[in-house]
Amino acid sequence: MSNTVLITGAAGWLGGLLAHALVADPRTPDVQLILADIVEPKGPAGSNAVTIKADLTDKSSIETLFTTKFGKPDTVYCLHGIMSRGSEDNFELGVKVNIDSVRSVLEVTRANGKGAPIKFIFTSSLAVYGGPLPDVVTPSTIATPEGSYGMGKLTSELMVNEYTRRGWIDGRIIRLPTIVVRPGVPSNATSAFISGIIREPLKGLEAVCPIGNSFDSPELSLSAWLASPETTIKNFVIAKHVPADQFLAHTRVVCLPGFTATVRQELEALEKVAGKEVLQLVKFKDDPINRRIVSSWPPAFDNTYPLSLGFIVDEGGMEPIVRQFQKDVAAGIA
Repeated sequence: MSNTVLITGAAGWLGGLLAHALVADPRTPDVQLILADIVEPKGPAGSNAVTIKADLTDKSSIETLFTTKFGKPDTVYCLHGIMSRGSEDNFELGVKVNIDSVRSVLEVTRANGKGAPIKFIFTSSLAVYGGPLPDVVTPSTIATPEGSYGMGKLTSELMVNEYTRRGWIDGRIIRLPTIVVRPGVPSNATSAFISGIIREPLKGLEAVCPIGNSFDSPELSLSAWLASPETTIKNFVIAKHVPADQFLAHTRVVCLPGFTATVRQELEALEKVAGKEVLQLVKFKDDPINRRIVSSWPPAFDNTYPLSLGFIVDEGGMEPIVRQFQKDVAAGIA
């Protein structure tokens, strides 16, 4: 086993964290990383990596990722994409990146995996859900997206499942909770405020909450399904190691474990950790479009199946996550 891993979208925040996690993973010794994105990624210091600036909407560019000095990868992490609000505002671009380019990566992976299907780990989203939903989403809950981002993710999920059914790849589809707290500048995601209302105030900056118009707004009872960055990246690595025969026979979809918190509970955790003065840095400007999209996403999932596969979940709700991010800010790494 060569332990060669290709990561598309490797210049993104999650791609960078994943690269570091794979280097540290004892079950992926001497890993060789092929890191690709629309801008050239940076490899972990001291790692055995090639970094490539690639147009992932161009199939010929994708083909070059399978002919580096490391040869064919045995695992592909398909992380690249246009985020939720970006997909909603620019339908054509969302389809081009979130569907067409994923299909191209699948095709090239298929062509290079004849006789030994390559693991293909596709990051999806709870945005695939919409419409009337049960109180708790289970593996049998039907996905009916109410936004372009969710539609694109679900379309690509179906292809990953089909390519797996035919034996062309060894697919693993991980539907991510909303990750909180994301460092850096706000992303073009509908859910970006969920991190922003924690991140910016802890840095002494104002943040805009697009849900409700005040701390007393009933809209703050909006719930979200969340996970920390640390737990999410550990689960990315675990996805590589789950034996293929442990997945459900009819689908490779796994909703990664998470926990439920309301916007109000987020803000209460911020106040408990950092005080009322920091909380006052959160300003309100209700955005009906944003609120509609986020409200269509399910706020609670049954963690039984993913936990049975070996995935892990955060404990303690929002407060330990806010405390960890406060420490990261103080250490200058957030």
